[in-house]
Amino acid sequence: MDKKALYQLSYGVFMLASKAGDKVNGCITNTCMQVANSPTRVAISVLNTNYTCDLIKESGIFALSLLDDTCTYETIKHFGFQSGKNVDKMEGITFPEDLNGIPYLGWQTCAVISCKVVESMDLGSHTLFIGEVLDAKLLSENAPLTYADYQNRVKPKPQAVKEERKIVGWRCKICKYVYEGSELPADFVCPLCGHDRDDFEPIYE
Repeated sequence: MDKKALYQLSYGVFMLASKAGDKVNGCITNTCMQVANSPTRVAISVLNTNYTCDLIKESGIFALSLLDDTCTYETIKHFGFQSGKNVDKMEGITFPEDLNGIPYLGWQTCAVISCKVVESMDLGSHTLFIGEVLDAKLLSENAPLTYADYQNRVKPKPQAVKEERKIVGWRCKICKYVYEGSELPADFVCPLCGHDRDDFEPIYE
């Protein structure tokens, strides 16, 4: 299967945040769509290994920051390439909060949507949450960032590998899983966090 074919599906890019008690976290996701009008409901899909997924299951609320076309790779890297289980992603940053006290991005974001979970389904690697929209705010007139924009414009291109350096393995930049071997299969998916080969970096001898 050529996973690049799936990249042709239209997606946005979002910072998804939740809060349970004094625990707060946010992660990057690209799966959200409106599924009903009355009441207004959206569906999001979140990796079960994500700390944010745990918080949504515990609290039943979330806020979705719709990233816009001014969003930088540094923002996506901060919220998407490290785990809230190991790092406090919110530390040292002043965020606006929604009606539920959940932080959202007040920059590089065109809108924010606040929801309460009304249904959920375990999909194996992910959990699908159906959220009823409690509030929505337009934050800028900038165009939303699409997943295609992220892949083609925002995400840095991999550097050419020098032939004299021998590759002995590949490390997932998200969860640090290590695949041993010089060649990473084209369709390889990380068994821990579900990210594909684009999020692996070479380990040299």
